[in-house]
Amino acid sequence: MHCLVVIAHPLEDSLCQSLAQEAIRTLTAAGHTVQVEDLCRTGFAPALTAAERRSYYGTAFDGGAVQAQIDRLLLAEALVLVFPTWWFGFPAALKGWFDRVWAPGVAYDHATDLGPIRPRLHRLRRTLAITTLGSPWWVDRLVLRRPVRRVLKTALLGTCAPRSAFDMLSLYGAERPSTAQVQRFNARIARALSSWA
Repeated sequence: MHCLVVIAHPLEDSLCQSLAQEAIRTLTAAGHTVQVEDLCRTGFAPALTAAERRSYYGTAFDGGAVQAQIDRLLLAEALVLVFPTWWFGFPAALKGWFDRVWAPGVAYDHATDLGPIRPRLHRLRRTLAITTLGSPWWVDRLVLRRPVRRVLKTALLGTCAPRSAFDMLSLYGAERPSTAQVQRFNARIARALSSWA
C-alpha cells in the first residue's frame, strides 16, 4: 500500500519522532511505499489563510498553498498519524493540517443544503494514530472519554473516509517512560502495522 506517515512534534529528538521511525521501519520492511509528512520540520503553517476560509463554501477550495500536502493525502491508501496529545487535543500543526488539507473538494463535499457532508477519501483503507500523553490512562479514558480518539474516528474518518479501518495506540505517562515501556510500545506499533496487507 501507499502509506502516508504524518508526524507532528517540533523536537527532532522527541519520543514521537522515535515512534514514527519505528512505524516507518515496520511499513518499509513489509514492502509498503512510505511517504513522510513531517509538519514541524517542514514548517507547515497551521492557520487557515483568509483565501482558504473564504473559499470553504465557494465553488472550489483555494488549496494552492497546500497542494503538495493535498496530493500526498489523496495518494494515500494508509495513514499513520504520530503526535503528542496536548491538553487532550491535537498539537496545532496537526489540527492545522486537518483544517487546511482535509478541505471541501479534497476530503469531503458539502451537501447542497449544508446538510451532512459526503466523503471523498475513498482510497484510504487503514489509519493508525500513535500518540503520547503525559497523563495516566484513567484520566483520558474514564474522565475525558478519549476525546482525540472520538474526533479522529467519528468526526474525521467517519465523515471523510468511512471505509478506513481505524486503530489508536496511546502511550500514557510519556513524560518519563522507562526503556521497557518504550520497547513494549514499539512492539505494539510493529504488531499493529505488520497486519496491514
